[in-house]
Amino acid sequence: MAMKKLFLSLSSFLLLSTTFTFATQHQQGSWQQQGQCHITRINAQDPSYRLRAEGGVSEFWNHNSDEFQCAGVAFHRHTLRSKALMLPAYHNAPLLAYILKGEGIFGVMISGCPETFESSQQTQRQSEEEGSGRRQRFLDRHQKIGQFRQGDILAIPAGAAHWAYNTGDQEFVVVVLQDTTNNANQLDQNPRSFFLAGNPGNPGQEQEQSHGSRRGGGEQRQHELGNVFRGFDVQTLAEVFGVDEETARKLQGENDERGHLIIVERGLQVITPPLAGEEYGRREEGYGGRDNGNAIMAPHWYVNAHSIVYVTRGEGRMQIVNHRGEAVFDGQVGEGKVVVVPQNFAVVKRAGDEGFEWVEFNTNDNAMINTLSGRTSAMRGLPADVVASAYQISREEAERLKFSRRETLFFSGSSSAGRGRVASA
Repeated sequence: MAMKKLFLSLSSFLLLSTTFTFATQHQQGSWQQQGQCHITRINAQDPSYRLRAEGGVSEFWNHNSDEFQCAGVAFHRHTLRSKALMLPAYHNAPLLAYILKGEGIFGVMISGCPETFESSQQTQRQSEEEGSGRRQRFLDRHQKIGQFRQGDILAIPAGAAHWAYNTGDQEFVVVVLQDTTNNANQLDQNPRSFFLAGNPGNPGQEQEQSHGSRRGGGEQRQHELGNVFRGFDVQTLAEVFGVDEETARKLQGENDERGHLIIVERGLQVITPPLAGEEYGRREEGYGGRDNGNAIMAPHWYVNAHSIVYVTRGEGRMQIVNHRGEAVFDGQVGEGKVVVVPQNFAVVKRAGDEGFEWVEFNTNDNAMINTLSGRTSAMRGLPADVVASAYQISREEAERLKFSRRETLFFSGSSSAGRGRVASA
C-alpha cells in the first residue's frame, strides 16, 4: 500500500541543488524514434498555459517541445490557496512531486488496501433528512493520510487516485514531473489526468501563452483532463453506488463551476497522523555545502539519465554542450524556469551574486554522474602523459590541470576565494 520510495540527494549551498529520481523503470530507448533527441538548441522554458480554478491555478509546460519529448516527461506546477483541496484524480504515468512552499495533507487510494484510519470517537453530523433538530453519529474510515511540508517529495504510482489539501495559512506550491515514457504507461506519451470529481478544465480560465513548441501543438490543449463519472449514465451510477439519481448527478459535476481546485471553508474533517515519525512514501539521503556567490558546479554529464532542472530561487548561468561540441544552451536562468539536459550532454552551472537554487529530476533511479574537473573527474583519472599529449602541453601543465582542484563537485568562483565545502547533511 505504501508508495514507492525514492532516492533523494540534497545539496544545500548558495549554489544549491536538490536531485531526485524515479524509482520505477523509464523506457529509455524503447520509445524513441530516430532523430527525436536530435537537439540543436535548448530553451529555458516557462509554462505554456494556465488553468485557473476556485482554489488556485495549475500551470503546464509544453510537453510537445523537443526537450520534453526527448526526455519523455511532462512538467507542471500547482498553486493552492489556503483551505484549497485538489480534487481526487489519477494519471496515466507515475508522478514525482516536490513541495516548494507550504504544508498540507494528502492521500493515495490503492484499490484493495484496507481503510486503516478510523476515528477514535464517532463524529456528529447534521442529518438533513431528519431536520435541524436531529443529529446522527457517523464513524469514518479511510486509507492512510500523510502530511507534507516544504522540501518534501511525494511519489505517486501510475493509476493511483490521490488528493491533496492545503492546511496552512499561506499558499501551497508544488512542482510535478510526470514520467510519460515509464513502463507503467501503456498509452501514448500524452499526459492524462482522470478526475473523480468536479468539472475540471471547463469553467477555469485558460490563458494560452506564446512560449510553446517548436514541434507544433503549442496552441492546443497539452494536458487532457476530465471527470470520468460524466461518461456514465446516471442510472448506472445510482445503481453501482446505491444512491439516488440526484446524488449520482452530483458525482458527474456537470454544473460545478469551481474547477479542479476547490475551497473547503470549514476545513477537512479527516484523521491525520502526527507529523513526527515515518514519512509516507519518502526516503532521502542528503548532502550539504556552502560557498560564496558565483560558485560553480563542476562541468558534468549524466551517464544514464536525462535531467530536468527547475529553478527555485536566485539566478545563475547554465551552459550545455552536445556531442558536436556545440553550445546548445548558454544563458541566465531565474526562478520558475525549466531546463532539460539530455543524457550525456555536458553541463556547467554558475551561481549569480545572490545565489542559485534548483531542484533536479532524473529519469533513472540509479542516475550516475561523471565530472570533467575536480577530484573525482575524468581528467583526474587520465595519466599525465596522456593529458600532455592530448592537449599539447608540458607534463607540468598537465599535472596542474589534473590536480589544481581538490574539490569534488562545487568550486568557488575564483581561485583566490575560499574553497567550497561539501558535507553529509
